[in-house]
Amino acid sequence: MRRETWVAALAMVVVSAGCGGTRSSGGNDTAATPGTVSSGVNSTATTRAEAVKFAECMRANGVGAFPDPDASGALTIDAVANGSSLDTNSAAFKRALSACKDLEPSGFTGNQRSPQEQKAALAFAQCIRDNGVRDFPDPSKTDPLVDTNRIPSAATPGGLTILNAAMRKCGQYAAAAGVRGSK
Repeated sequence: MRRETWVAALAMVVVSAGCGGTRSSGGNDTAATPGTVSSGVNSTATTRAEAVKFAECMRANGVGAFPDPDASGALTIDAVANGSSLDTNSAAFKRALSACKDLEPSGFTGNQRSPQEQKAALAFAQCIRDNGVRDFPDPSKTDPLVDTNRIPSAATPGGLTILNAAMRKCGQYAAAAGVRGSK
C-alpha cells in the first residue's frame, strides 16, 4: 500500500524530473506535407502514440506494470522510477529496455539539468528538508528530483505523508528544476 499512496501523491506533484518525452530534431515527429502547416496537436499525438508503443513493448517483454505516457506523451525513466513500484534496476526491466530500445522515446533514460534547473533542484531539496524530510538528498544533475529509494524516512510510518506535504509546499522549485507535472 505504501507505493500506491506514493503513486497518487507523486501524480499530483511531480511526474518527471527534468526530462521531456519529445523527439529531438532527428526523431520521427510528424512531418508537414509541403504547402501545409504542421500543428502541435498532431506532433503531441504522434509523440504520445510512439510512447504508447514503447510502453506496450515493455509490458510485452516482462514489465507488466509499465505505465502508459501522460496525455502529452511524456514518458521518462524518472516518472517510472518515482511513479510506480517498478524496480528500474531489476534484470527484467533491463532486458525489456534492451528489447524495446528502438521504440524508446527521446529523453526516456535521462537528461542532464541545465545550471539554472540544477540550482532550482538544490533549492527544492533544501525546501523539502526545511519542511520535515531531513534525510532528503541533494540530486546530482542527472538524478531524478525525487527518488524514494534514497530517502530512508519515506519507508517509516508517516514518512510519505510528511514527504508529500513538503512536496506540495515546494512545488515552485520543482517546476523551475524542469519537472513536468500532471494537470
